[in-house]
Amino acid sequence: MKRQIALLRDASGGAKTSNALPFDIFNRPECSLQVVVTGTANYTVQQTLDDIFDPAITPTWFDHPDTNLVAATTNKQGNYAYIPAAVRLRLNSGTGSATLTAIQAGIYG
Repeated sequence: MKRQIALLRDASGGAKTSNALPFDIFNRPECSLQVVVTGTANYTVQQTLDDIFDPAITPTWFDHPDTNLVAATTNKQGNYAYIPAAVRLRLNSGTGSATLTAIQAGIYG
């Protein structure tokens, strides 16, 4: 399995977004997500089906369909039964931090 991590800190000056964490769209679709909050933070997990590696494309990001991962303020776990091209973390507000960990089944490295 491949573990990818995105960390964001201190959005008191405005919202921040992490780098995109790509999934292998040709591999197994099961993906696990976990967000851990330290301090005070409001976050949203977002995904896209757009090709994040194509410089001619500006990805359109959508909030996770599980509303527990939208505007959340506590530690949460979620998943995808389907596979998006990529996931990212948006720190909406707060002075704390949030860390997104994403794991896709079948990916080793």
